[in-house]
Amino acid sequence: MTVRQKYFHSWGIAFFVVLVGMVPTLSAEPIGRGWVTPVQVPYEAPPKGQDLSAESVPQNTKSLTAEEAQRAEALLPLLEGAQEFWAMGEFMHLGEPSVPVLIKGLTMAGPRIRYNTIETISMLKAASAVPALVAAAKESNEIPRVREHALRVAVRLDGAKVADAIESMAHDQNSSIRKAAAFEARYVREKTVIPVLIGMIADEERFVAFSAVQSLWILTRHETEFHDWETSTKQDRQDWATEWLEWWSGQKDSFEMSDPKRPGRVR
Repeated sequence: MTVRQKYFHSWGIAFFVVLVGMVPTLSAEPIGRGWVTPVQVPYEAPPKGQDLSAESVPQNTKSLTAEEAQRAEALLPLLEGAQEFWAMGEFMHLGEPSVPVLIKGLTMAGPRIRYNTIETISMLKAASAVPALVAAAKESNEIPRVREHALRVAVRLDGAKVADAIESMAHDQNSSIRKAAAFEARYVREKTVIPVLIGMIADEERFVAFSAVQSLWILTRHETEFHDWETSTKQDRQDWATEWLEWWSGQKDSFEMSDPKRPGRVR
């Protein structure tokens, strides 16, 4: 063995001995005065914080002053762009008294402003805005996304005032609008939507017809014969609509509306 080999061999043995000395043994006695035995620290749950869902600033319930009304007007253009969430929060602080100003956003040029106006009304739970929402939902020149959102929010705020919008949208040229009307009708506890939904069973589009019959099942609890909706033709659906009409003719005078499950929060 060369001198170089002996040198590294000696250092290797020494390093190994040091490592072995550092490994804790399984004996009950500690090795050396510096050895610390780990112990389990009792767990203490952190203190419960405040409910973050609670509003830190209460909504205003008083009529807007002239200055606040002017401020609300200035907020409307900000419902589109980098400050849109801040503007929505400001309307939340102004509260439902700001609705007469807020609904002006439903007719402004930007579709994003119109959509965020509807979302702000939903956050405010402002039932006083339902007539304006119904008008927006029925507006044939409005884009479908805004119309559908207006209908959803109106249904959740006051479904009793939405039946005419359901009927109007059920005959819309846009199939997505008809489907929205068929779907949201299941949350409208008004007998007038039943014949509207029955008429939609014969729709050109199967997905519209199926949404309509699902709403009918929910509202009426009427059990029908099994039908293959996936492969159905328009003629098939017209025949099934006739079955529903015959049933409704014998039930409409004594029929009492069931209580469907309420919809959740708007997205």
